[in-house]
Amino acid sequence: MRPESTNGAGGTSGGGLAVPMAWLCAEYLADEVLRAAALVAPGSLEHRAGLQALALTVHLSEEPGGPAHGRSAGRIDEWLRHTAYDRPWPPWVEERLAARRAAGGGGPDLALAEAAWRRLRDTWVRAADLDGRTADDAGSPVDEDEQIWLPAWKLGLPLAHLSLHLR
Repeated sequence: MRPESTNGAGGTSGGGLAVPMAWLCAEYLADEVLRAAALVAPGSLEHRAGLQALALTVHLSEEPGGPAHGRSAGRIDEWLRHTAYDRPWPPWVEERLAARRAAGGGGPDLALAEAAWRRLRDTWVRAADLDGRTADDAGSPVDEDEQIWLPAWKLGLPLAHLSLHLR
């Protein structure tokens, strides 16, 4: 990759390594939120899926070249809206990535975000079927022995959402 920046300021600096500061900040913030929630073990497949889903949400919520990722209540509310169960998260991710590609402001941040999306979309995991519940099942616990194959984002997104609530 060609250098985008060597200091995170977004400008081109002669001959240095590209530093994807926006992506690294989003990933760091996502990791902090997931670790604080303590819902899954760090390093587990679930943690990785939640980390990538939340980092994508944080990163793509920002405008390219916008301000650094903050923790204001408004930003957290926005991330909660994007990760909510009834929201079409995958199309939103695809649209935001396409918009960034079209704007030509990709660089290493976009490359890492696209790689995270490919992993979440293309990696399939076996997990409890939360979508298969009916209204009759509302009061009963989920049978974790009844598992189905699903894309990793379907495992990571609810974990990211719940972790944001528990922050």
